[in-house]
Amino acid sequence: MSANLRARVRAELTEEIKATARRRLAVDGANLAIRAVARDMDLVPSALYRYFASRDELLTALIMDAYQALGAAAEQAAAAVPTGRYRKRWLAIGHAVRDWALANAPEYALLYGSPVPGYAAPAGTIAPASRVILALAAVLSDAAAAGVLGQRRLPSALRPDLDRLIRDAGERPAPATRAVLTGALTAWVHLFGLVSFEVFNRLDDMIAARAEYFDHQMNLMADLAGLP
Repeated sequence: MSANLRARVRAELTEEIKATARRRLAVDGANLAIRAVARDMDLVPSALYRYFASRDELLTALIMDAYQALGAAAEQAAAAVPTGRYRKRWLAIGHAVRDWALANAPEYALLYGSPVPGYAAPAGTIAPASRVILALAAVLSDAAAAGVLGQRRLPSALRPDLDRLIRDAGERPAPATRAVLTGALTAWVHLFGLVSFEVFNRLDDMIAARAEYFDHQMNLMADLAGLP
C-alpha cells in the first residue's frame, strides 16, 4: 500500500471514529468511552488507540470540530448580510448559533454543558472557541469605525482587564477598543446563556414563542452593546 493510500485510509477511518463518537455523545453525553465507540464500530479498543491515544484526545478532536463548525456557521451567516446592516448581521449571527445548537445538541452540550470530570481542554481550543465572539466583535468594530456605536461608561476596575485582553490577543483579529470588547463579551455571555436555556430545556413550560423570544433578547443585547 502506497503512503498516499495509507494516509487516505487513515484519514477516512479517523473521520469514521469521530462520527461514531458523535453519535455516542447523544447516548452517553460527555461520559464518552473508547470501548463504547469501538464496540459501535465492531472493533477492539486497541484498534482505536492507533488513531487517538486516549479518551481525552478523542474528546479534544470532537470539541475542536464542534467549535469550528459553530464558528463557521456564525461567520457564514454574518457574511451573507451587507456590512452596514449592523443589527441584521448581529441577529444573523445569533440565529446561526441557535440553529446550530438545536441541530447539534449533544455536541453543544460537550462545549457548553457541565465540565467533563478530569478533562482539561488544551490551549489549541481557544482560537476556534473564539470565532463566535470575534464575529460579534466585528459587527461592533464596523459600527464603531462608522461612528455609530453607542458608548457606555465602564467601571474603572474593569478597564485594566479589558486592556489586557486586547493586548493578549496578539496577532489574532481582536476588538480594538474597550467599548467593542465589553459589548462583545456582554453578548457572548447573554447569547450562550440564552441558547443553553433552550437546549437544556430550561424554558419548558415558560416560553412557547421561542423564536420571537430569541429575537427580542438579541435586540436587547444589541441595545446593550450600543448598536444603532
